[in-house]
Amino acid sequence: RKTPHAMLSRGVSGIRGSTLIVNLPGSPRGARENLEVILPALPHGLEKLRGDISECAS
Repeated sequence: RKTPHAMLSRGVSGIRGSTLIVNLPGSPRGARENLEVILPALPHGLEKLRGDISECAS
């Protein structure tokens, strides 16, 4: 069963230099489910890491 609380099992992410680091759950299923949530926001996050200064709401 899916639960939104699963992402809390490995809720660690960070930025080191210009690298985004995301810690995913250890199980393949958990990793897949977390990536389904993260991937849609990833392009925007990477733009910000590259220095895009536009507003996030625009």
